[in-house]
Amino acid sequence: THDLAKGVFVGVLLSGIFFANKVGRMMRVASSQQDDGQTRVYTVTGQVFFASAESFVNSFDFKEVVKQVRIDVSVAHFWDITAVSALDKVVLKFRREGAQVEVMGLNEASATMVDRFGLHDKAGAELPLGH
Repeated sequence: THDLAKGVFVGVLLSGIFFANKVGRMMRVASSQQDDGQTRVYTVTGQVFFASAESFVNSFDFKEVVKQVRIDVSVAHFWDITAVSALDKVVLKFRREGAQVEVMGLNEASATMVDRFGLHDKAGAELPLGH
């Protein structure tokens, strides 16, 4: 453009989009089964936010029949309401399938977000139909 301010604005906007896309792909969920065969442990690594929330939810196997699910987020960080909503969705779907769910290792900032905006840790929490 011939307007420097518009050019800088477009550059900053594109840089933000590219950064969110790159960081969103760095989130990983690893799965392992405990010795008892009835417990599945998911270990989440990386940054969970609006750009990685869908990938986060899709990383879990909701059809596997297990009695207990542990979600270890000690090496992850939840950045926004979309990330907390994704965690809610995962926990509530597992509960709907009959599994006991434990979320372990939330760092202080993530725990604050979950306490403020999360539903899964509140009494009577239920995932809305259709999600």
